[in-house]
Amino acid sequence: MKKVGVLIADLYNEFEVIYPYYRLKEAGYEVVLIGPEAKDYHSKAGLLMKAEAKSAEVDPKELAGILIPGGFAPDFMRRDPATIALVKRVYESGKPVAAICHAGWVIISAGIVKGKRVTGFIAVKDDLINAGGEYLDEPLVVDGNLITSRKPEDLPLFMKEFLKQLAE
Repeated sequence: MKKVGVLIADLYNEFEVIYPYYRLKEAGYEVVLIGPEAKDYHSKAGLLMKAEAKSAEVDPKELAGILIPGGFAPDFMRRDPATIALVKRVYESGKPVAAICHAGWVIISAGIVKGKRVTGFIAVKDDLINAGGEYLDEPLVVDGNLITSRKPEDLPLFMKEFLKQLAE
């Protein structure tokens, strides 16, 4: 299985979408940008990218894993029941779920944080703890198939682990 989903919504962090997008392509994966709707979304800096698929129409069985970028986009993503269901189903199938920065909001809403070691941007630390996660202020935290990082500077470690788990 060579298809990987990257979630997208308005106000995404462009580094946390573009760097993973091209790293995944370099590794031979088909990357599908998935949004609450299949439409154009703007980054925090105004960069336009199009979601090719709507969360409600994606079959999690077709994905090798899913990546959730940060920025303020996760605040919109977590409001979409289909996006939350997709993340939860990918996670429950044992495939890697990678969340960076504010993406902790999405994995919290998906109910996959409780009892897990996690990290994220400092602004979501309390949310992760209140959801039952053990927060670690580290660039990369891996707990089974849940991969978390704090910020764009952590992307090299984050992507190395995500690619490793995708290959397993």
